[in-house]
Amino acid sequence: MTYQVETVLPLQAELGECPLWSVEQQALWMVDILAPAIYRYHPESGELQTYPLTEDVGCIGLRAAGGLVAALRSGVWLLDKQGKIEKKVADNPGEASKSRFNDGRVDRFGRFWCGSLWEPQDRNGGKLCRLNARLQLEVIAEDVMISNGLAFSADRRWMYHSDTPNAVLYRYPVDPHSGEVGERKVFKRFDPEQGGLPDGAAVDSEGYYWSALFDGGRVVRIHPETAEIVDEIVLPVRWPTMVAFGGADLKTLYITSSRENRSEEELARYPQSGNLFAVRVAVAGVAEPVFIE
Repeated sequence: MTYQVETVLPLQAELGECPLWSVEQQALWMVDILAPAIYRYHPESGELQTYPLTEDVGCIGLRAAGGLVAALRSGVWLLDKQGKIEKKVADNPGEASKSRFNDGRVDRFGRFWCGSLWEPQDRNGGKLCRLNARLQLEVIAEDVMISNGLAFSADRRWMYHSDTPNAVLYRYPVDPHSGEVGERKVFKRFDPEQGGLPDGAAVDSEGYYWSALFDGGRVVRIHPETAEIVDEIVLPVRWPTMVAFGGADLKTLYITSSRENRSEEELARYPQSGNLFAVRVAVAGVAEPVFIE
């Protein structure tokens, strides 16, 4: 299939991440981790709202009570409907001077997942955490360098999770009744020389996993049984970071990107780095759940 990539917002974000579509608001939320800031974009009106923060923001989720849950460098916080900080509910379980939260989202059971990255990248010091309805943060997995690619299948059977520098995509079985996850297994390994590393992702309504391949300039669609790449979207940037399904029919794939640590030569070659893109796709996504507290 031939895809037409549209530049939706020329944000020039340092590290655009965590696009999140609100069905209720018909709006896209996203972050620039390093600005740091949270954005809300309403496509129909073209309105873009910016909510500045005072520390790195890795990921966000929509709250059933209204507002957001956000994983900042220091820990997990609740924000109100205007994007203002309400309260801190959990500390960063890692060493905040060397690790910050990164990719995350709400699962099909209303719990907020957030992974961290180990900034020195000299060992697998990242963690994968889960915030429950009692506002308790649990460390669910370790032994990752940069936690990424969190996505949940609509049938509540699978959780996906990638480790970007280690070029691996894991899959965990999920109990469809309790939501507890089982043992992780390698689902797919990537060859960086053959087109990038697995970054942020989303699962569509047919169960396929869409992954932004960082340093690969593309987004790929991966078969849920064979783990084969069955389709790809080529982008005008080399460093896509995450995808989200949005629009009234959930058939618009939004894609964030990065310009962090890029040389002048690289940015001259890829001047749209850091922008937000959109692509119409044939298969709809699945509405994002909200955090229940």
